[in-house]
Amino acid sequence: MTGKTDQQLSPRLRLNLRHLEVFVATARGGSTRAAADRVARSQSAASSALADLETSVGALLFDRIGRRLVLNENGRALLPKAQALLDQAGEVQALFSGEHAAPLRVAASFTIGEYLLPERVSQWTALHPQSQVHLHIANTRDVIEAVAGFEVDVGFIEGPQTHPDLVVRAWREDELVIVAAPGHALANRIATHRQLSQATWVLRELGSGTRQVTDAWLIQNLEQVHVGFELGSTEAIKRVVASGTALACLSRYTVAQALEDGHLVELRTRLPAGMRRLATVMHRDKLLGRATADFLRHCGATVPRMPAAR
Repeated sequence: MTGKTDQQLSPRLRLNLRHLEVFVATARGGSTRAAADRVARSQSAASSALADLETSVGALLFDRIGRRLVLNENGRALLPKAQALLDQAGEVQALFSGEHAAPLRVAASFTIGEYLLPERVSQWTALHPQSQVHLHIANTRDVIEAVAGFEVDVGFIEGPQTHPDLVVRAWREDELVIVAAPGHALANRIATHRQLSQATWVLRELGSGTRQVTDAWLIQNLEQVHVGFELGSTEAIKRVVASGTALACLSRYTVAQALEDGHLVELRTRLPAGMRRLATVMHRDKLLGRATADFLRHCGATVPRMPAAR
């Protein structure tokens, strides 16, 4: 039997999933106009929804800086919980609607996204045809920002960067190798430290995980590193090296086929092995869905039992 006492113990919920959807979209886009585009609503409707949400929770969620809306401490506290509720609501809706499950949102740095994950994503979709994967490929810095901003469920990175809101877990090891064109003067011989210091190098752009590790490895072992080119594409670097006299330092994963085909050769040197760890990265407050956890296991990654507490 239900009476007044029960109603007093169970106050009516004031939160609305539509309002939370607009809030999360505003946090990502920085304005209600951007939020309206993301959730297919008018700007006035998005602004009204955001105002209703702030009234419901009894607090402002954004600082108004010019035309931009920037999360304040209240908004930052709400964002992970709001995203978790929306994720769970999406799973419930898919469960009873017969629609495909919400796609997994994955971000990966270039080496991982272009050379390691495609085969695993293909295998995953073959085994789970209703579970799509949206794979966003960017440099390590942008992957970290995407995970920190709840734009993706999980990230794969190759650089040593960290973030106070994220948990980074070792995934697998990678080796850096120095490559050249088959006709390069240093091919088929052991290159000395002095010869490597005098060479022209083609390296990835700043912000790339490969560039971070390359800089640390080469600068530690060589007197100088003369950078002739900085490129944002590993494939472009391989083409430049294969057609000229420059050297490159790249992941073994990215040059394996070119070495096998003879388009590039690996230089023998007396440098210590250049090893690095690839890693997964997740938000501390992210509620890991079952599909995301299963995908991580599919990729051979460690899955946390629960989101880490602050």
